[in-house]
Amino acid sequence: MPVHRSGTTARRRIAAAGTLLAVLSLLLTLPGTATADPKPERGSAHMGMGVVAHDGQGGPPRDTRAVQTEGVDVSSHQGNVNWSALWTSGVKWAYVKATEGTYYKNTYFTQQYNGSYNIGMIRGSYHFATPNTTTGTAQADYFVDNGGGWSRDGKTLPGVLDIEWNPYGAACYGKSQAAMVTWIRDFLNRYKARTGRDAVIYTATSWWTQCTGNYAGFGATNPLWIARYNTTPGTLPAGWPYYTMWQYTSSGPIVGDHNKFNGAYDRVQALANG
Repeated sequence: MPVHRSGTTARRRIAAAGTLLAVLSLLLTLPGTATADPKPERGSAHMGMGVVAHDGQGGPPRDTRAVQTEGVDVSSHQGNVNWSALWTSGVKWAYVKATEGTYYKNTYFTQQYNGSYNIGMIRGSYHFATPNTTTGTAQADYFVDNGGGWSRDGKTLPGVLDIEWNPYGAACYGKSQAAMVTWIRDFLNRYKARTGRDAVIYTATSWWTQCTGNYAGFGATNPLWIARYNTTPGTLPAGWPYYTMWQYTSSGPIVGDHNKFNGAYDRVQALANG
């Protein structure tokens, strides 16, 4: 009579499968594997880095009766920018990333900042804030000392505080809402003391609500640059009855994030002149 080994074979197959699963589980936890969640390199952050991930990507902006002026923002992510092509396409103003935290300066800053100016654009610079690394005062000083200054030449926009999702860790940088507001205030106060101008605040309503408690105290002094990749800018953070600039997409037809200035070209000039 033949010996039936079906039970033994089944147990061996189960054991083998268990071993295989264990090996796969181990491999998938190793650095560089598909399920790993690597953080971006320090300094690589840029405007709107978390907008699509947190707020989504909608359609193109709807036409409005109000006159608006097209602009772009760029960082080292774009490298050397073809400013002539952007100017020809109708872009009239630009913001260039200058600094991040107190540890990073944009290696393409000179080409981007001077190139936009030389082609005829009104341009300014922005600072990507990392409130968990150093104080707001220290970061404002670092920004001003490394490209974030301002002069009344009619072609230089006030500096921007880019305050948004933390690409390197916790969304609110480990700060309470009250502590975040204090950090932002310290940056803004120092920037104004150094330059004589109120900095623009770049943010997204959802981040601002989550991380500042929808604080309304800056709307009277600091222009708002709202980030929302959709057909309209949507609900604005508390304290701002209108936006000054709106970043509406991260996929411009030529390069960089594209933006609308809430007004005709002479209003861009007015912001530059202070």
